[in-house]
Amino acid sequence: MGVVPDYISKNLDILFVGFNPSLKLGKNGHHYANPNNRFWKILYYSGLMPKQYKLEEDAGLLELEYGLTNIVARPTKAADEITKKEYEEGRSILKKKIEQYQPKIVCYVEKGVYQQFSKKRRRAGGPKSARCAGNDRFCRPFIKRPRPDEIRGNG
Repeated sequence: MGVVPDYISKNLDILFVGFNPSLKLGKNGHHYANPNNRFWKILYYSGLMPKQYKLEEDAGLLELEYGLTNIVARPTKAADEITKKEYEEGRSILKKKIEQYQPKIVCYVEKGVYQQFSKKRRRAGGPKSARCAGNDRFCRPFIKRPRPDEIRGNG
């Protein structure tokens, strides 16, 4: 199983944090590699990207001041295969990455990623202002399946 690299550098505008690589992602070495995953399309339609990137262009996000990482490095078929120990270790590693690289925004691509990192189980969605790694960080769970009006920017 291949290693999926972090794409991260100092002072990024946004660091996107996922659960962990999927098995497919682990084989091809690119983030959000499942053809059914809407990550790349949503970033483009949100206006954050000048073009719709292909998964092979994931390293190119650094040029836009965006980064990619995961809370757990081990590829699995589903996030429910991640162990408590892996989450504990991943939480510590992610906190160190945030401290070291100081992104302006940390964006957890799913609500569950934020819940695992923060150890908070609140059901309410929406923006979260969180104290993270000694700095105030805006934490917004990424909307995995937005309504069409949200994609067009009307929501």
